[in-house]
Amino acid sequence: MKNSRNARPNNAEKETILTASGLRRLEEELDQLRGPRRKEIAERIKLAKEFGDLSENAEYDDAKNEQAFVEGRILQVEQMLRSARVIDSSAAIGDAVSVGATVRLKDFASGSELRYTIVGSHEADPPLDLISNESPVGQALIGRKKGEIVKVQVPAGEIKYKILEILQ
Repeated sequence: MKNSRNARPNNAEKETILTASGLRRLEEELDQLRGPRRKEIAERIKLAKEFGDLSENAEYDDAKNEQAFVEGRILQVEQMLRSARVIDSSAAIGDAVSVGATVRLKDFASGSELRYTIVGSHEADPPLDLISNESPVGQALIGRKKGEIVKVQVPAGEIKYKILEILQ
């Protein structure tokens, strides 16, 4: 029988929405952190200990801080992988914008065309045009269809886009 004090409510862990490539990147990062990074830091700590007095050893302190950061990141990535829901981007293509879809837009203010891929928040990288489904633009686009005009409220004001195409 489960101990009810240790049981988590079903909504305690936030679902991590990932594309297949995002899942692969997280798995690769975890492998790198658990393997080479841990070994590298252990070696740095070992070498720093050889310098003597640990109370005034900057190299040792730096290595221990990095070790704490890496261990924290490992826990964070493991949690994301446990709560991951992988979105099949080929299934995302359809009439409406969804996570995994790439959307071609016209910006009414500048007249320029933009192309965004809608991803989960952990994969978002705006300089690479990967925008989160939780961002104002991502939220405004989800569920919309080709030809629709989308208004997005952002800190600088309102942005207006026309959805030109929903791509793979």
